[in-house]
Amino acid sequence: MHQHYKGRLSQPDVWLQHLVHAPIISLCVVAILLISAAIGIKDLQFRGDYNIFFDKGNAQLQSFERIQAEFAKTDNLAILVAPDDGNIFTAKTLTLIQELTEAAWQTPYSSRVDSLTNYQHTQAQEDDLAVHDLVPRGSRLDTNAIDEIRQIAINAPETRNAIVSQKGDLAVVNITVQLPEKDKTAEIAEVYQFVTQMLTKFKAEHTDVHFYRAGLVAMNYALIQSAQQDITHLVPGMFLVILAVLVILLRSALSVFATLICIISAVVSTVGLAGWLGLSINVATVNIPTLILTLSVADCVHIIATMRHQMQLGQRKSAAIMHSMKMDVMPVIITSVTTAVGFFMMNMSDSPVLRTFGNLAAIGVLIACLLSLVLLPVLLQLLPIKVGSKTTAQSTFAIDKIADVIVKYRLSLLVTSTLVIIAGAALIPLNTINDDSVKYFNKGSDFRQVADYMQEHISGMGTISVVVNSGQDQGIVDPQFLQTVDAFTAWLRTQPEVDHVSSLTDILKRLNKNMHGDDDSYYHLPTSRELSAQYLLMYEMSLPYGLDLNNQINVAKSAIKVQVTTENLGSHDFINLEDRINLWFEQHNSGGKVHDVTQSSPSLMFAHIGSKNMRSMLISLPISLIMISGLLALALRSLKLGLYSIIPNMAPALIGFGLWGVISGEINLALSVVASLTLGIVVDDCVHFLTKYQMARQQGQSAEDAVRYAFHSVGRALWVTSVVLIAGFYVLTLSTFRLNSDMGTLSTLIIFLALVIDFIFLPSCLMFFDKKSVASTVDVAKPLRK
Repeated sequence: MHQHYKGRLSQPDVWLQHLVHAPIISLCVVAILLISAAIGIKDLQFRGDYNIFFDKGNAQLQSFERIQAEFAKTDNLAILVAPDDGNIFTAKTLTLIQELTEAAWQTPYSSRVDSLTNYQHTQAQEDDLAVHDLVPRGSRLDTNAIDEIRQIAINAPETRNAIVSQKGDLAVVNITVQLPEKDKTAEIAEVYQFVTQMLTKFKAEHTDVHFYRAGLVAMNYALIQSAQQDITHLVPGMFLVILAVLVILLRSALSVFATLICIISAVVSTVGLAGWLGLSINVATVNIPTLILTLSVADCVHIIATMRHQMQLGQRKSAAIMHSMKMDVMPVIITSVTTAVGFFMMNMSDSPVLRTFGNLAAIGVLIACLLSLVLLPVLLQLLPIKVGSKTTAQSTFAIDKIADVIVKYRLSLLVTSTLVIIAGAALIPLNTINDDSVKYFNKGSDFRQVADYMQEHISGMGTISVVVNSGQDQGIVDPQFLQTVDAFTAWLRTQPEVDHVSSLTDILKRLNKNMHGDDDSYYHLPTSRELSAQYLLMYEMSLPYGLDLNNQINVAKSAIKVQVTTENLGSHDFINLEDRINLWFEQHNSGGKVHDVTQSSPSLMFAHIGSKNMRSMLISLPISLIMISGLLALALRSLKLGLYSIIPNMAPALIGFGLWGVISGEINLALSVVASLTLGIVVDDCVHFLTKYQMARQQGQSAEDAVRYAFHSVGRALWVTSVVLIAGFYVLTLSTFRLNSDMGTLSTLIIFLALVIDFIFLPSCLMFFDKKSVASTVDVAKPLRK
């Protein structure tokens, strides 16, 4: 038997009476506050560069910035030239590369352009050293000349798998840029768009050649594009999904209209406050509107569902609104606060992007809560909302049947669901922490396709800059120091994940050979400090502007930068390679000639941030759980119910991550925060169910009848809000940015599991453990269903 309870909460406060009985004044006050918040939108800034993922104090970022300051910057845009005939060593293609190289110098902020044609080839010319472009301007490209160019390019360690593929089917024109970084996002777009327009001209003239863009600038531009595409596609898509779901489930156009006004106001206010706070919109926070649209629906649906329920029982609309507010104000506040706590715990993350994401989401949830308690009742009072004659018993018939089944089979359902939870938790070790910055983009994105193509034909996009410091000015010409660097270079080339190594020692060996009449037996390092210094000086003086050695040696000539290009590796493999490099120097620096070794790169930075973030989240998760369970216990004034909520709140994440181990098995930067993120969200169903259950128990009803009442009074609303949440997070799965799509996929799975857990495990658990009779403290009205 279901009972209707009233009088649980005190009489409505003055603010509630004022909202309902003076709606126009309330609406004007709320509108003024919303407009004030929305004005901040004009101050919003957009950022699309990879630096947004790292704190200024990040150790890897600081190392990278020191390397960038000491040596030439490595921000680059690489143009891949792939002729249809699979052979770049033809007069036509070599001439094209030459023209493209010259045109690339016009790229904004360009400081260097490296290609096959301007590679600085050296050779002996009697007693002198001749330094010139491998393909000089206006040179005759007959068969013999092309064969010689091929032999040099394919065999030189400086060019092979760097600017020309080993098979000779792909060439690279690499543009190095020095961005002023006044507005890095705009500068990246300017560089990328200039090169795109330049290539449009070359494509028209060379229809048998394919051109691709890769490199850090291309990756940054892909981040910008992903963010722009998400905000232009996903936000409107989310809005339409929510509209469709609400229309189908609420079956009231005016109720849907009131809900949309509230959720749009929540989004606009949150984004406006972000502007006031000086926060930026980026590839992660661009989905905040989608998230707020999703999360703010739940509060509105619960209030509207209770109001319509009371109106179906014959109450006037104003009385129904007052009753709904009294019944739902506490559960709405609890769910909003616990959701906000989950998002605020993202401040434990090592990535500022995720911290900003969490803070904005938490602010948005709290604003949505406030609007559902202030703006929604005003709109409901003003709008001429009516309900049909359909009875409550008819509208909740399916939910009541589910309740009966769960009560009947409670023991077997409890055992089964417990085993499922344990099995899910047992699968969690199948997951590994693995971040691959290339795989941040799905396989349909241009950048990912080019990165995969580049990996297959020439090299990956992973890089590590290894700075080897001699500890003294001019120390790089010391023979022992050079021998150590050369041995290290040789060792790197034996590592399976390394595609290319650029090292000064290759140049010095080539120069030593040149200065001995191009005798191959002299292809080794100079034997004296003086010779090394002399060769370097002679070579540097012969180099044209823009092609100096500043990308390999510092001004004081105290350090050498060895540039390592790797396959597109995951974070585990990158960190493993970093550790092996450090171990190599520990074992091979017995002479002490190497004073210091520093490693860094964007690839290495991303590799470390994921594992650091997971450690932070593992610390924050139990804190979140304790705080949320404590809030529930205080709000429900029951330690017992607070403890009962722990497993249903944790179980969805346990099963979800276990299933993810089977589906993918990779935990990236975004997924490392999903447990904390969803913990607050899944509390929603649990809170509303426990609130109604507690009301029935306080009336003195048995645990079984209390479960029936909870299902009958709030079951449909839980189902509606869960469908909306699942639909909202599913929209995130359509993002071209994999961090967002993976977050959407796993969150969707966990929210679905939360509904199942709260419909099966939670009531079964309550009926099994909560058998003690409770004295009646709530008045009983007429039965709802017999």
